[in-house]
Amino acid sequence: MKIVLAPDSFKESMTAKEACDAMERGIKRVFPEAECIKVPMADGGEGTVQSLIDATDGELVEVSTIAPLGNEIKASFGLLGGGQGAVIEMAAASGLHLVPLEKRNPLITTSYGTGVLIKEALNRGVKNILIGIGGSATNDGGAGMLQALGIKLLDEAGMELPFGGGALDRLKRIDIQGLDKRILETNIQVACDVTNPLIGKNGASAVFGPQKGATVEMVEILDKNLTHFAEVIKQELGIDIAQVPGGGAAGGLGASLKAILKAELKSGVELVVEYTSLVEKVKGASYVFTGEGSIDSQTINGKTPFGVAQVSKKQGVPVIAFAGRVGQGSEVLYNHGINSIIGILPEALELNKALIDGKENLERAAESIMRILSISKTE
Repeated sequence: MKIVLAPDSFKESMTAKEACDAMERGIKRVFPEAECIKVPMADGGEGTVQSLIDATDGELVEVSTIAPLGNEIKASFGLLGGGQGAVIEMAAASGLHLVPLEKRNPLITTSYGTGVLIKEALNRGVKNILIGIGGSATNDGGAGMLQALGIKLLDEAGMELPFGGGALDRLKRIDIQGLDKRILETNIQVACDVTNPLIGKNGASAVFGPQKGATVEMVEILDKNLTHFAEVIKQELGIDIAQVPGGGAAGGLGASLKAILKAELKSGVELVVEYTSLVEKVKGASYVFTGEGSIDSQTINGKTPFGVAQVSKKQGVPVIAFAGRVGQGSEVLYNHGINSIIGILPEALELNKALIDGKENLERAAESIMRILSISKTE
């Protein structure tokens, strides 16, 4: 019996690798000889670096960089095993969690730190970079990232613009002579699950700005400034970033990555499937086990269990999904490749207790499922 274990992390309870290990322990209590193929997964958001490091036997690299408010911090990115490249979570350097609630102001926050992480990855000779861009604190159109990579954003006096989306209205000229040339030889893929454009009523400022501390007045300023930013880029570089699908992700970082750095924007879980070679590993499997902390009607929107199920369905392999919480609407997944959804809690528990006991509960749930499957095998 070959079983592929491809869960996401169970947030605040266990990493994807720990979830794989718990599943394996439960399985082997019933079928000691079962072959368990462990493939820690993610959907491009928080935990993607750790999952891909675990899945590829890579390593975590810690470097000095710049937080959204300009202060120096330590942040990490992953070097994937087998020379596959690097994986970066934008939130590691430019995430909202790095800005105290009372200091959240997207007029001044910068994506510069993310550019530093990209440069550090290039310094290690990688030719492929995967960037997850969820959880940002910024609304600067990726301006800070571009500055970190050597592009100069100049005002009327020829001075470099200060950090933040609030300064973009002063942009007059763009000097790309200093752009790190290694970027042009690097394949950049971006985990992006939104299609919002850079500007307008569905753009970065209007939709995501308030989450980052923007008032109604700030949203108006930021959208106007990003519009100006796009106009100058079109005039100076001949590139139109205003309505790029996904360009509004991460405060407009998606637009600069795709249009200026020629990155490819794709579904996060699709990229993780690619980097983990999940399709090949699922071939010939008896079952696939997946899961994450919560499964509900939103799981169909590009979350890990849905992505794993799509791969498995094409191979005709049954999928069992485990979750700490099984919410309303989860049954829709039965039409998309998941055969069974199992809640792992043995009884009603306080949240803190459920999180602490997550690995034990998942192990027990996996064992229970295997005992049911053992009955069908003996009949």
